[in-house]
Amino acid sequence: MCSRFTLTSPPEAIRDWFRTANKLEFPPRYNIAPTQPVMIIRTGLSGTREMALVRWGLIPSWVKDPREFSTMINARSETAEDKPSFRGSLRHRRCVVPADGFYEWTGNAGAKQPHLIAPKTKEPLAFAGLWEHWLGADGSEIETMAILTTAANGDMSGLHDRMPLILQPDHFDVWLDCASGSAEDIRALLAPPPVGILAHRTATTALNNPRNEGVDLHAPAPPDRLL
Repeated sequence: MCSRFTLTSPPEAIRDWFRTANKLEFPPRYNIAPTQPVMIIRTGLSGTREMALVRWGLIPSWVKDPREFSTMINARSETAEDKPSFRGSLRHRRCVVPADGFYEWTGNAGAKQPHLIAPKTKEPLAFAGLWEHWLGADGSEIETMAILTTAANGDMSGLHDRMPLILQPDHFDVWLDCASGSAEDIRALLAPPPVGILAHRTATTALNNPRNEGVDLHAPAPPDRLL
């Protein structure tokens, strides 16, 4: 599962790493939560990679009223191709979600301890994502996304049994190329990332409130607050 992540790299660094044709300005985000606007990388109409801001929480195009639909923040990579909510996006609207790290929680209800999971290198992470375009009868439009998840690898298994599906740089072209309208070419990518690319540490319990934001959220948890 992935219910919170962080992206603090400068926009120019994201543009260079993912080789996008455009540049969007966005502030450092230390506590990105569902329903908030998030940055994605996708293939634009011109065939080049573009940055876009969409809402986290996928709304399928066939939904009649988004207000009556529980948006989906994650999609299980093992079953996405079989689910009506994700099947079309997996074939036609794949994206990459840039991140500098993500969070997972351990402990009991009421005393949850957050952990920051981040790459051992300085390069951004690339979550495999799906995006969707919803068009209402009144002409209103919403673009949304969900993050694909997979079984936890050895870096994560002590914290949770699921994790975001992380793409390696040499997978970007295949993942973002939806021209075939098929998921056949990307099935081999639907697997946990290699062990050894991630490290984790305890983080401040201020992360338990999704409304909190700021660099202080990356401070380590005090020893007396650890479970």
